[in-house]
Amino acid sequence: MAQIPVRKGPASAEEIKQAREVLDADMNSLSKHRAFIFAMGISSPLVVEQYREWMKKYPDNVNIPLSAGTVYYNAEMSQGKEFLEKAATMQPHNAKIWGMLSGDAFTRGQYDLRTEYLKKAYLIDTSNADYAASYLMSFKDSDPDYKTKVFNFIKRFPTSERGAQVLYWFAEQTTNITDKINYFEKLRTDYPPQHYEWSSSGMVPLADAYLQTDPGKALRLINEMGGEGGWKIRKQVAELLIGANVLERDQNYKEAMSKLNLIVLPKFNYVNEYIAFKKASLLVKIGNVNNVKIAYDSLAQKFSKLPSDDLYTALEFYGNKIGKDSKQILKDVNALRDSAVVIAYQFELGLYTDKGKLSLKSLKGKVVLLTFWFPACGPCRAEFPHFQAVINKFKGKNVVYVGINVLPEQDPYVIPMLKNTKYSFIPLRGSREFAAKYYGVDGEPTNFLIDKTGKIIFSDFRIDNSNQRTLELMISSLL
Repeated sequence: MAQIPVRKGPASAEEIKQAREVLDADMNSLSKHRAFIFAMGISSPLVVEQYREWMKKYPDNVNIPLSAGTVYYNAEMSQGKEFLEKAATMQPHNAKIWGMLSGDAFTRGQYDLRTEYLKKAYLIDTSNADYAASYLMSFKDSDPDYKTKVFNFIKRFPTSERGAQVLYWFAEQTTNITDKINYFEKLRTDYPPQHYEWSSSGMVPLADAYLQTDPGKALRLINEMGGEGGWKIRKQVAELLIGANVLERDQNYKEAMSKLNLIVLPKFNYVNEYIAFKKASLLVKIGNVNNVKIAYDSLAQKFSKLPSDDLYTALEFYGNKIGKDSKQILKDVNALRDSAVVIAYQFELGLYTDKGKLSLKSLKGKVVLLTFWFPACGPCRAEFPHFQAVINKFKGKNVVYVGINVLPEQDPYVIPMLKNTKYSFIPLRGSREFAAKYYGVDGEPTNFLIDKTGKIIFSDFRIDNSNQRTLELMISSLL
């Protein structure tokens, strides 16, 4: 977790003096360097100047550049690079330095360099599961033999949290539900969730997969996990699904539907569409013509907010039963979207590419994919390739991709990251205060799709390898 300091500006002159005196007495102490840098104000250019002077004055003391580099690295600030590179020349066999440099390279979008640095760290300390896992996962999108390497890794590190992490991400990124269940079951067996955080996290998608395939298994897993919050809600879902399935088998469709209507899903879940399809199917089995319309309306509501091909197929099926063709279905969906639109705040923010500004008003007539992000945000960076893959399909189609950076202290990373990754979004200067005040953002990434007239049509969506098509459908609907 980044150790971004609360205070970025300088302390009082007396505090700075005291921190300097303590540091002068022990220039080898990381904690004393950190206290001095925070007192000076970590964003102050005077800190960098001071450490450059000290490196000249004490050329053999590796703790000076290493301490400065470590403090900046932990704060996720770009100033750390030059100090870490200096420390690496002085201690080339220090795996920790190469590990930090790999993180900095990632934030800059230098993925090949990141892998090179991770390899150095791993070769220096081959028994370190952290370096081995990071090095392995740097190949997850490029190595055709990645699966074999994942399973070799967990054999090698059978008791490491990093083994659980590697297996978790492998299972999470698997799209076939049967394979996903198998991999998460292996995670549960090899890394008991009571002892491994990554395994505990993996039980949520496993439980949701069970809810769709065998709710009895889901209930047993949920009872094992216990706890409150999402698990308590999932327990109610499992019990209601089990009851509904029994009633459905007995052809007591009305009572089965009554059970399903009691289901309240946790905010984060993998079963939303499954429950929607099951409800629609039961409504039709009840046999009332009006129920077909209710099924259609419920699916239209979901499709209007988060479209998918499966949802449209079901929507068309039920729509046809009540005499609606594709033109009428589209009209109904658009009406639902229009009833829920919000006018986007008309921002005007500074560009990173020049000294000018970009306003939302100037983008009128274009569909705008807007994301709030910051350079060191892992989930943001994971989403970008999927955004880009979709945006590439709309070249020349009046679609604009805009990214507002909410952490100004990470500004120096923005342009290098874009140049190195070739992502095509227009980077704008923002802040968390701006994002929260005008767009209700409370975490990154947060995404919006704004239509040609400046209205927010889609919000609160995330895109990964399993639902790129959803973003494509959303953009297409606005063109």
